[in-house]
Amino acid sequence: MADQMMSVEDFRAEARAWIRDNLEPKEIPQQGRAGRESLTEADMVKARGLQRKLFDGGFAGISYPVEYGGRGLTALHERAFKEEAAGYDAPDFGVVGSVTFGAIGRSLIEHCTPEFLEHHIPKILSGEQMWCQFYSEPEAGSDLAGIRTRAVRDGDRWIITGSKIWSSGAHLADWAMCLARTDWDVPKHRGLTWFAVPCTAGGVTINQIQQIGGDAEFCEEFLDEVEVTDDDVIGEVNRGWAVTQTMLVYERGAGDGSAAALEPRELAPDLVALAERVGRLDDAAARQAIATAHTNDFAQYHLGKRISDRLRNSEVPDPHVAAYGKLAAGTLTPTRARLAMEIGGPAALSWQAGDDGQGQTALDYLNGRRISIAAGTNEMQRNGIGERVLGLPREPSFDTNKPFSDVIKAAQNWESKVG
Repeated sequence: MADQMMSVEDFRAEARAWIRDNLEPKEIPQQGRAGRESLTEADMVKARGLQRKLFDGGFAGISYPVEYGGRGLTALHERAFKEEAAGYDAPDFGVVGSVTFGAIGRSLIEHCTPEFLEHHIPKILSGEQMWCQFYSEPEAGSDLAGIRTRAVRDGDRWIITGSKIWSSGAHLADWAMCLARTDWDVPKHRGLTWFAVPCTAGGVTINQIQQIGGDAEFCEEFLDEVEVTDDDVIGEVNRGWAVTQTMLVYERGAGDGSAAALEPRELAPDLVALAERVGRLDDAAARQAIATAHTNDFAQYHLGKRISDRLRNSEVPDPHVAAYGKLAAGTLTPTRARLAMEIGGPAALSWQAGDDGQGQTALDYLNGRRISIAAGTNEMQRNGIGERVLGLPREPSFDTNKPFSDVIKAAQNWESKVG
């Protein structure tokens, strides 16, 4: 109760003192680290140790419930800690950490039984368990409800068979939230169920996929008769779409606001450094590009805060409202990458060996359009906003109310005729 009544400033003072006594100052600025997602097992061991230190000190899961190892405070307290720890060597799990503590952890809290949460959440907060999503499939990306991975009940067990793709950080994860079809004779949104699957379970194969920037944090998975139990069901059987909607709110970066980036107060420091490196600090065109990037950064940050405030005050948070933040990121991220090219020209794509961090601009350019596709394309976000928020007419759909088994048969018949 005392924690729940603690003011943000009192908490900030407590956090500042603890951080000073328990964490080391950063040696390399975060923005200068190219290839941030190329984490190794050694990186993960270090991050787990630091996360355990946070957990033991009472600074892991600051806005998570007390009964599961958190502090039961607010997103503002969480943000205060991040601000104070910004200059220190804190746990860095890369994308698998963002997914674990964000979309997955929050969704589990909202949909799982107390027994499930008591078993898993403390291990998540202490760094013992990292999670990923077995979500999209080769034939079900933007149309996520069209997945074909199946789970068949066998007594008190479930047998899962299928394939997944684009699972960020799966090769570093311990557990996965896996979406499977458990009823084929109802419309596609109704027969889905989520399961907790150990990444080392028998029948699970995880392969990394190398990306254009050289990283390989995206993965594909094959599930060959993987066994789980009723205790591993997340939410209700055949009502997995409700869990999916919750996850989309957090995945689109608009959950409780605790995971968002810090307010961009300095003038686009990475682009200023780039302009200085190429001798264009006094160039009017370069200065305009820097100002444009900073304005976009600032607007995107405050849009995210506004969306988070609205969702926190909503009885049932709407993933289509959260889509505004995802659409902004998908639109402005490639714009920012292009502005860096305008400032640096060829020098933005080349650097001397040993110049730590100079490759970040090139990497950002190569990865610039990833966010416009991952977790739902810009076009899907616009459709959701138009139909569900603005009330525009929905696009025609032939399969919404048909049993999914009939949809599959119709597609197979159509493919055979075309072939």
